Amino acid sequence: MEKVDKLYKYLSPCTLCPRNCKSLRDKGEVGFCKVTDKPMVSSFGPHFGEEPVLVGFGGSGTIFFTGCNLECVFCQNYQISHLMEGEYITVSELSDIMIYLEEKGCHNINLVSPTHQIPQVFSAVEEAKRKGLKIPIVYNCGGYENIKVLRELQGLVDIYMPDVKTFNHEFSKKYLKAPDYPEIVKETLLEMKRQVGHLKVNEYGLAEKGLMIRHLVMPGWIEDSKEILRWIAENLGKETYVNVMEQYFPFYKACDYPEICRKTTEEEFNKVYSYAKKLGLRLAV
Repeated sequence: MEKVDKLYKYLSPCTLCPRNCKSLRDKGEVGFCKVTDKPMVSSFGPHFGEEPVLVGFGGSGTIFFTGCNLECVFCQNYQISHLMEGEYITVSELSDIMIYLEEKGCHNINLVSPTHQIPQVFSAVEEAKRKGLKIPIVYNCGGYENIKVLRELQGLVDIYMPDVKTFNHEFSKKYLKAPDYPEIVKETLLEMKRQVGHLKVNEYGLAEKGLMIRHLVMPGWIEDSKEILRWIAENLGKETYVNVMEQYFPFYKACDYPEICRKTTEEEFNKVYSYAKKLGLRLAV
């Protein structure tokens, strides 16, 4: 519990993420993420749409946390992240959800967008472990992390799965409302790799520990995608597990920006995917 106690020190005034909004969340104040000091959950259950190494035959035990520390204008989960669909629960109730997912046969606990709720979430993880939880913990995030907080998670997270959105400042300022995202996400990736190393799978092809990176190819941003993949190969190693994704669709406010108000073309995706193969990266299948 010592690690969890340290995490709560970042909660109020809040410095959990790079925005450092310093809201007094234990007093009911909310900052950028719009969440107080209690766990806020939208939904949970076995998920079969994740990477095969997470899904297996029993599914990935996903828990979708309400709110977010990014303002992606193209967010596909905007009802949860920005419109705040969900409800407050207790830490004990959250730990019971984790136990329930394990009992349902899920291969892991997949924490979706946990960054702004880290103390609450990992307090529940520790309680669930005391109740017998044994499956891996997946930290599924947008990559916009406070490096000091991230270091405190060493030993608490088995699998890091950041969604690397961009290395371009124009992109991050315009579409994420986070001008410093490129520098932050690079530091985040290096720290995650230091903690858990390259992805390890067991004899059943299921992820047990390590780093998994997602990258969504955006319309008109092929060169940005190539830069991200090149940096990964050079700085994290070609053994890095990367899922290059093609399912972009202009959700939420994307069509306020005409240049991204369309799907990524097959040609755009193929150019990026071919480049990733040329680099020799370990690509998701």
